[in-house]
Amino acid sequence: MKAMLSTQPGGPDSLALTEQEDKSPGAGEVAIRIHAAGVNFPDLLIIADMYQFKPERPFAPGGEVSGVVESVGEGVDNLKEGDRVLAMMLNGGYATRAVVPANTAIKIPDNMPFDEAAGFLLTYGTTRHGLAQRGDLKEGETLFILGATGGVGSAAIELGKAMGAKVVAGVSSEEKAKIAKEFGADETLVYPKGELDRDAQKAFSAAIKEACGGEGPDVIYDPVGGDYAEPAFRSINWKGRYLVIGFPAGIPKIPLNLPLLKGADLVGVFWGAHTGREPEAHKENLKALFQLYGEGKIRPRISQTYKLEDAGKALQALADRTATGKLVLDCT
Repeated sequence: MKAMLSTQPGGPDSLALTEQEDKSPGAGEVAIRIHAAGVNFPDLLIIADMYQFKPERPFAPGGEVSGVVESVGEGVDNLKEGDRVLAMMLNGGYATRAVVPANTAIKIPDNMPFDEAAGFLLTYGTTRHGLAQRGDLKEGETLFILGATGGVGSAAIELGKAMGAKVVAGVSSEEKAKIAKEFGADETLVYPKGELDRDAQKAFSAAIKEACGGEGPDVIYDPVGGDYAEPAFRSINWKGRYLVIGFPAGIPKIPLNLPLLKGADLVGVFWGAHTGREPEAHKENLKALFQLYGEGKIRPRISQTYKLEDAGKALQALADRTATGKLVLDCT
């Protein structure tokens, strides 16, 4: 098998294409011939030793894959050779083959392409958990999304609309505003790039309120962080919910008087821990997501596909924040 390995902490250019021996599945495991792998921001963090978990090197990054079950280990009765599946893992996805616990592999519909399957679970799973369980988004409420044309941002647009919310998409360019409209956003707001001084933050906060109808958003979905977080929180409606998804622009410091003054909640969204701690809720989320996919209400927007050996280029696009939609690797 081939894999893009991290042998030392570094950036996107630190990965190296390497040949490895195939591993046979043990009890309770399945071997998957990988067709596609999703590219996500945590992959950048994990190769730089900046993630919550630090695998022993050498390792391949990549937390979500899709492909075909090649063989099954002892005791596996829910999957068989030839099944089309997607799977989640901590790492190991940037490869042509992976061995995973059978309970982490999920059968996919026959009409679901492998690239869409590889870009499905992390973004939509995170977003469904965030909006439904953590944000308690209700029909008729207003949802404001930062970084709305990225992987999780575009998923938030679709799921927000499917849940009956008014969706306002925050983006960094007019080009991305057009893309957000194509994803289904009701309104768009172009915010300035880079560091924001106090005046710029006040202007940004006022613009969010105006775009959301004057009262501010009921739920804010923030996968960006940095200087955008505080002014976004200042715009939130009474009893609003601010969802912390990630912070590629930097970890913000939000004054704790703001939740008090707005009666608002500052809510963390850790989907990976949720799947293990709350398996029944996770199962219900999966059921809802596959139903929405079948109805055509959600669909991963694969903006670019890279060859396995070009994984570094895909990661660099994430690091530069130039990517829109979902990036995947072709691992065949």
